[in-house]
Amino acid sequence: MIDFHCHLDLYQDYKSVRMECDRLGMYVLSVTTTPTAWKGTSAIAEGSTRIRTALGLHPQLASERKGELPLFDALLPQAKDAGEIGLDGTPELRESWKDQVMVFEHILAECAKAGGRVLSIHSRRASAEVLNCLERVPRCGVPILHWFSGSVRELKRAIALGCWFSVGPSMLAARKGRGLVLQMPRDRVLTESDGPFARIDDIPVWPWQVKAALNELSNIWAVPPDEAQAVVNQNLRGLLSTQGLM
Repeated sequence: MIDFHCHLDLYQDYKSVRMECDRLGMYVLSVTTTPTAWKGTSAIAEGSTRIRTALGLHPQLASERKGELPLFDALLPQAKDAGEIGLDGTPELRESWKDQVMVFEHILAECAKAGGRVLSIHSRRASAEVLNCLERVPRCGVPILHWFSGSVRELKRAIALGCWFSVGPSMLAARKGRGLVLQMPRDRVLTESDGPFARIDDIPVWPWQVKAALNELSNIWAVPPDEAQAVVNQNLRGLLSTQGLM
């Protein structure tokens, strides 16, 4: 199983979560919300070849933590992935919009300078501007839009730009989410939990609950569950091999 967007450090008992991921042989992209969190979050994955830690600065924290950009730049050579990064256009974050764009554009530019990274990107109510930023920095790496919720028109634009998508059980519980996934290229889809932020029945999603997302993909693609799993596994292998990361 693959959880390509998980806040491993934010689970209350993250050590137990890591142990269960190991027991299940899961591949996990553990994203961070600030550069200062990267060192500690990386320590959770120490000794694992299947848990990777992404270096991030979450858009919801852009104004508060923009002073950490020099630390982001200093740590980037050690990180193969960047996330969680992006933009958030919800009304309560309107005042931080300029800082969000500045932070996101800075991160994309630094990733381009570093030769590109796999990018796990937040785009809630900001899909169009996220795509604008990606167009302006075409060599930033491979953008993976996590929990994409934009319009069909924006989805088509993202596909044309070469974006990938990570989808989870919470996203696929909604009709809109399932409709969007139906139009995504199968060879650019990965599974995610977005736990513990994502919730089902008000309970945080665990990494291994990506199995529910696989079952939904099986239904959407009209293939057996093991074939859906094989597609996602092949997608991950292809993604990491093209980046020289396997």
